Amino acid sequence: MSRVGRMPIEIPGGTTVTIEGNVVRVKGPRGELEQTVSDRLDIALESNVLQVARKSDEPLDRSLHGLTRTLIHNMVLGVTEGFEKVLEIQGVGYRAALKGKDLELQLGYSNPRSVAAPGGIEFELPTPTRIIIRGCDKQMVGQVAADIRRLRKPDPYKGKGIRYRGEYVRRKVGKAIK
Repeated sequence: MSRVGRMPIEIPGGTTVTIEGNVVRVKGPRGELEQTVSDRLDIALESNVLQVARKSDEPLDRSLHGLTRTLIHNMVLGVTEGFEKVLEIQGVGYRAALKGKDLELQLGYSNPRSVAAPGGIEFELPTPTRIIIRGCDKQMVGQVAADIRRLRKPDPYKGKGIRYRGEYVRRKVGKAIK
């Protein structure tokens, strides 16, 4: 049996979970999320504990068991605490600024790059070289962070670009003159 799938999901106070057929809806103080679940799994809600069980021991059911439990757990965490990713900008003249809810980035190109904030995502700039992306949907927060990083990946020679907080960029040696 799946070790992850067996673990119960504790539902904190202020959060409501509704199950309608194959759709699980989680509503909390930070927002509302919904996920369609495979009909090969059973989801039971008793008091404040959610349990995911599989109907058979087939390989597909086994693979969906832990995945579904993790997705629902991330939904519960997202609507109660939220998720965040931190990006750091390194390079001379590289900086970010907020224009309303959108993000404008100066990354060494002739024109600034603009990133619109999708629904449920907030940008925060404690400094012009640090971007904090917050939201209740873990998958969307990670995708927005990856899209912003893709605008100027870290250069292996000079180290300039956008990187995740704590990311190590392995530096290469340039040309050697004899």
